[in-house]
Amino acid sequence: MEIPAPTLAFLRLTLVDGLGPATIAKLVGLAGSAEEALELSPAQIGLCKVGAQRAAKMAADIRESKAAAEDEIARAESLGVSIVSLADESYPALLRQIPDAPPILYYKGSLIPESDRFAAAIVGSRRCTAYGLEQTTRFAGTLARAGITIVSGGARGIDTAAHRAVLMSKGRTIAVLGCGLAHTYPPENAELFDQVAAVDEDGKSLGAVVSELPLQTVPDRQNFPRRNRIISGLSLGVLVIEAAKGSGALITAQQAVEEHGREVFAIPGRVDSAASEGSNELLKSGGAAMVTEPGDVVALLESPARHLFEGTHAARFGPTRSEEEVPIKAPVPPDQERILTALDTERSADELVELTGLAPASLRSHLTLLEISKRVHRVGTRFARRTMS
Repeated sequence: MEIPAPTLAFLRLTLVDGLGPATIAKLVGLAGSAEEALELSPAQIGLCKVGAQRAAKMAADIRESKAAAEDEIARAESLGVSIVSLADESYPALLRQIPDAPPILYYKGSLIPESDRFAAAIVGSRRCTAYGLEQTTRFAGTLARAGITIVSGGARGIDTAAHRAVLMSKGRTIAVLGCGLAHTYPPENAELFDQVAAVDEDGKSLGAVVSELPLQTVPDRQNFPRRNRIISGLSLGVLVIEAAKGSGALITAQQAVEEHGREVFAIPGRVDSAASEGSNELLKSGGAAMVTEPGDVVALLESPARHLFEGTHAARFGPTRSEEEVPIKAPVPPDQERILTALDTERSADELVELTGLAPASLRSHLTLLEISKRVHRVGTRFARRTMS
């Protein structure tokens, strides 16, 4: 496996005990690059508010990290794992913007910057109810069909349901794990993770299984808060489906708002259900926007087509374009093409259901997308196709 020199340097730094994302960022900022950070002296490392003894050990460990990095690369190659760093253009644009972005990402499958820039996270309890599973399937499937990459944590319950719904809808999904990719956790999701990292019969990539942790890192509770920030960081917004009090999903939602400036949504649950106590409280306190339809999430996040224009939510977290650049029209998913074809004249929603064969809920979600992308507009209670300039 060929690893660019800057990525190899970042990998070496991450494999040094005691060097986390924040300290690595300081060292790279001080040296000017990850490669130059490998040559810092103990005195220079000490400028990052590190004690003299610790600085000396860090400098020695950094210089001796080459063999460990070579071993890690060999392990990655044998496992079919790719490695990307902050120095690579293929590193996820949204994740790059968070304060403690992981210097290195290990992944199986593929990261597609053009598609994964339009991502939403779905989180919730491991011990979920039938209602939670039903709503996860509904929201994840519809959002995936609308062209939104769904990010979740690969855990039991809501996470697993979200990944499965996306695969059934032939969309893209990213599973962020709290262990190294030499391990599978939970073990019963081994086949699911293989499916996420696979390509379909048309050669289309279905997604990625991702971790920032070295390959042999075993599953551990202390790793999950670190994983949660990546779930939020990869996404434009976080949807809480069902969360009990103290659920890790609520921590992800809090990070999304307070640290990453992301949107947070929640689905109301039964008022007498402990499984929804945390998410209901999140709504009650104003910590999340209430959504009851997948189209609500799309409208609040803005659609992929709308993100291609200036001043959008996504533009706040990624590179800006020059004014001279011409926006590229986003591809229209097949279901939306069916709607547009049916709109050879003004139609009601009932007429569109009959002509397209789409379920009413799915039709509403796609009409919301088409309205936001300016392809369709309302005429009273009917819909008409807008002429694109």
